[in-house]
Amino acid sequence: MSRARQIHGTADDIEAAYYDALARADINALMLLWADDDEIVCIHPSAPRLVGHDAIRASWEAIFAHGGLHIQPQRLHATQNVMGAVHNLIENVHREGHAVVDVHVLATNVYMKTAHGWRMVIHHASVAEGSAPVEHIGTSVLH
Repeated sequence: MSRARQIHGTADDIEAAYYDALARADINALMLLWADDDEIVCIHPSAPRLVGHDAIRASWEAIFAHGGLHIQPQRLHATQNVMGAVHNLIENVHREGHAVVDVHVLATNVYMKTAHGWRMVIHHASVAEGSAPVEHIGTSVLH
């Protein structure tokens, strides 16, 4: 069965669904938001570049094994044209059970309009300078 599924809405809607899936640690909902393309890319803070659905899914499964991530996206800077959108923002990352922000992350999310609606094609995150250090979880990192 194809990973692609029609999801209507804007790049903003896909981004909201992305952060919702992270908070719920819902790997299936999260992966449906990615383009059905083997060239998708995800870079977690202080981690190597991951290319393709299998590598990206495995990394999020490892992160979700420790619970959901509650991320407050702030200070969005967005550019968009008919076929693509780039969102650069600051993510305040909270893990379940922690009352304070664990880390501030600079993130860039890139979306493309596909035959199946808007989809994420790149997520690149790095720790904001002066932020708390990134906590490594197994072979993956917090976010």
